[in-house]
Order: sequence, then C-alpha cells, then structure tokens
Amino acid sequence: MTTVSLIAGVFEVPASVLNWLYTLTGSYMTAISLSAFVVMAIVTPLTLKSTKGMLEMQRLAPEMRRLQQQYKTDRQKLNEEMMKLYQEHKVNPMASCLPLLAQTPVFIVMFRILYDATYIPAGGNEAIARAVLTSVGRGQETIGFLPRYLSLDSEMYQALARQTEMSSWGLDLSKSPASMLGSNFSQGLIYAGLVVVLGLLYFYQQRMVAARASISPTMSESQQKLMQYLPVVFAVFQIFFLLALVIYYIIQSIIRIFVQFYITRRFYADDESLGRQAQAASAKARELSEKDSSGGGLIARAKRELEDATGASSEKKSTSSDGTRPSPKGSNSRTNGGSKSNKGRPQSSKNSQRRDLGRPGGQRKR
Repeated sequence: MTTVSLIAGVFEVPASVLNWLYTLTGSYMTAISLSAFVVMAIVTPLTLKSTKGMLEMQRLAPEMRRLQQQYKTDRQKLNEEMMKLYQEHKVNPMASCLPLLAQTPVFIVMFRILYDATYIPAGGNEAIARAVLTSVGRGQETIGFLPRYLSLDSEMYQALARQTEMSSWGLDLSKSPASMLGSNFSQGLIYAGLVVVLGLLYFYQQRMVAARASISPTMSESQQKLMQYLPVVFAVFQIFFLLALVIYYIIQSIIRIFVQFYITRRFYADDESLGRQAQAASAKARELSEKDSSGGGLIARAKRELEDATGASSEKKSTSSDGTRPSPKGSNSRTNGGSKSNKGRPQSSKNSQRRDLGRPGGQRKR
C-alpha cells in the first residue's frame, strides 16, 4: 500500500460513514449531526482518560516539587526518582497528553470531509473540468460541486455532483454566514444566529470548567478569564466557515457539555474525589514553590543567587593578604590631590639650585 493510498484511506473511510448516514436519513443536516455523535463516541473515552491522567499527575505535585528541590543540582538522579514516583503510584506521564493529541487528526479529517463535500474546481482544475464538459458537448453548463473523498457511485456523491446548493431544512449548508449576509441579509441573520448559538455553547462549556477551578484555583483569575473567552473568539471566526461545519460543531458542543457534566460528577463529587485531591495538591505545591522562592519566581531566585555570589567574590578580593583593606577611592583622590594639582607647574626651587651649582663658587657650604 502506497503512502498516497494510505492518506486517501484516512479520509475515504470516514466519508463512507457519512455517506451511509445520508443513505439512511436522506438529509444532509441529519447525517452531519449523526456523524458528530459518532466522532464524539470515539473521542469521549480519550477525553476521560486524559482528564484522569491529568488529575493523577496533579495529585503528585507536592512530591514532585519536593524531589525537584532535593535534586535540583543532579538532573539524572531527579529523573530516576521521578520514575520511581510514577511507578509507585502507577501514573503514566503521557496519559494526559496522548489522548488529546489523538483527537487532532479526527478534527482535521472531519473538517476536510465536510468542507470538500461541496468542492468547486478553481484555477487550473476549473479549466480541466470545463474541458471535460466541453468534450462531451456540455461546455456551457455549470460545473457545480465535485465532492472529494466520496465514492463516485455513492448516493451522497450522486446527490451533490454538479449541484450548486446543499439544501437541508431550508438552509444551504454549502454557504457561510458571512457570504449569506452579503447576498441575502434577512436569511443571513439565521446563519449568523447559529454562530451566536455556537458561541453561547462554547461559553457555557467553559463556565462549567471554570466553576470547578474556582473552588481551588490552579490558575490566576486572568488566566481563567482567558480560557473562558478564547473559545468564544474561535466561534466568531465560524462566521467564515460553511454552515455544514457550524452545524457539526454545534452538535459536538452539546455533547461536550454532557461530557463535562459527567466529569464533574465522577471526578469532583466530594472532597475525597480525585479532582478535589488534585486541586488540593496543586495548591500545596504552589505554596511550596512560593515558599522556596521567597515570593519570587525562577528569575528572581537566580538574581538573588547571583548577587550573593558576586558579594562573596568582591569581599574576598577586597581583603588583602595582611588582613587590611584598601583605602576607599575617595581617600586616594585626597592623598594624591596635591600632586595632581601641581602637575605641570614650574619647579622654581630646584631650578635655582641647579643654577647656583653651575656658577663659580656657587656651591653652598654644608
């Protein structure tokens, strides 16, 4: 199997599932909504596993902080002790990030499938498509959609091929809210309203996460606000996406809200739950960090160590071998001030003595 066929299979298999859902329902919007359910059924176990792994790591935060302080000068020993700590508590450091990374390809694949279902050739591809139509005597016809990743004999491909709209429930899923606002403002408001709904769902989902963090915050208030409103900003950009993608993300957001409800009940039910223990451990680790750094961060601590080292070095240099210290700079200027002020003046007494010695009989008696 070649690399090209392997990459094509990554997109064609999910596209065949979308076509199967369309064949069952006969509706583009229903098929897209059901595909969102299928994707969430795949990624939700990964989300739960990632959440559990993250909380288990947070619960070990005080021990990890202690080891970092104890072996801060021995990197190899620190890594060995860290591995022992993970093995003792049966914690996998990668369990919190790998499931999240696994969701990224799913997001990209579904985005491309839904976006390219209404693909219209442009540039050189448009010229090729026009030449093909001309060769069969249909050169004046509209090219329309040429869906990608769908099998040519699939029902969804046959329904979309050569069409200019992807109509479902009275809406054209192939248009973006921005383009609809420009061409038909009144109908475009419906499209824009769906983007607003998506933004509200994102906001509510992040509020649920922020409510858990507010009990024992592991982030500052500004960071919590940023995490709360960042998805809303992402939703605003959805106004430039196809409506099919907006519908897909709306269904996913609704499912994610239910997932967050489940996470709250499972991991944050009471003080003995994993989530509460992790929050308490994170707070304790933060207190230890502030205590070790005396209210400063890594840069402040490094600055203090540098000042201590510089002060010790200067004190050592200032102490002479006989135990005396050199006089201050000011004393040198006062001691030598006279010689500096007399520099360049004519020395009359010495010159007169030299003249007397040069005269006959001019040598003075002692």
